[in-house]
Amino acid sequence: MRAAIFNGPRSITVGERPDPVIQSPTDAIVRVVLACVCGSDLWYYRGDSRHEVGSIGHEFIGVVEAVGGEVTAVKAGDLVVAPFIFSDMSCPNCLNGSTITCPVGGSFGNGLIDGGQGEAVRVPLAGSTLVPVPGEGHPDEVLKSLLALSDVMSTGYHAAVSARVREGSVVAVVGDGAVGLSAVLAAGRLGAERIIALSRHPERQRLARDFGATDILEERGEAAKEKVLELTGGFGVDSSMECVGTAEAIATAFAITKAGSTVGGVGLPHGGVPYEEVFFRNIGWGCGPAPARIYIPALMRDVLDGRINPGRVFDFETDLEGTPGAYAAMDERRAIKSMIRVSSI
Repeated sequence: MRAAIFNGPRSITVGERPDPVIQSPTDAIVRVVLACVCGSDLWYYRGDSRHEVGSIGHEFIGVVEAVGGEVTAVKAGDLVVAPFIFSDMSCPNCLNGSTITCPVGGSFGNGLIDGGQGEAVRVPLAGSTLVPVPGEGHPDEVLKSLLALSDVMSTGYHAAVSARVREGSVVAVVGDGAVGLSAVLAAGRLGAERIIALSRHPERQRLARDFGATDILEERGEAAKEKVLELTGGFGVDSSMECVGTAEAIATAFAITKAGSTVGGVGLPHGGVPYEEVFFRNIGWGCGPAPARIYIPALMRDVLDGRINPGRVFDFETDLEGTPGAYAAMDERRAIKSMIRVSSI
């Protein structure tokens, strides 16, 4: 089959890879329909995080082609959303809301579904991991939004949940990438009354407004802190969502948050937390990769009912052979998020 291949920093090619096969009775083979490039893929691409040479990509939707003998929750022909981590959904960690730490899946090491930027993928623990999409004949706009649920929208939602966004609250989102924009959408879904988005890019500012941002700030660092304090009577926001992972973004998120409140951090961390400041301001910190499998069913209902349209974050589209260009577009900030159209339903 054809698939994107990670060869090392700054090197993505498309070539032949072995066709996936059922290896366990709990496996399924999924033919990829739509895939995309994740912000964490860019860390590998830029050489800031390690990735093995070979298949890459963990965000996709597709059609089930075959299932192992123990898989009953999905069947051949089903359109499914694949959360980026596979999990059994029955262990104590999964039942406690942390599919990312499932002992038989659940980590960026052995639990990441890899190879989504290709024609087909083997999904372990398919019955508990894959989420079937009800109905048929969904328009392209809906398919794009379903793709967003596999990671980016679920991650933005996790930022809002972790930050304890609540009805009527004043919140801020640090980061205007696809996750940050999804966090804006999620904060509105949870009832935030005022949503401050930190963004310097006009096209991202427009989408943030469309997603529910009430205020846009272009300031960074100390200037951002001063501006947020000015907008909030000198106290800061009730919740902030950190969606970048750099040291500056993390520091900004904590600096603009009201004492006694919470920061939700979902940016892949490449910077430390200013712990002493956090300690003496009684600021809580909820962080980590999203338990996407837990969030997808409810978010899917919102997508299918037309209440949210997170697929609007995809502003660059290509086919599988164009995957290297999809990486370049995001790396050069010519795209918010790149989508790869692999096959039709």
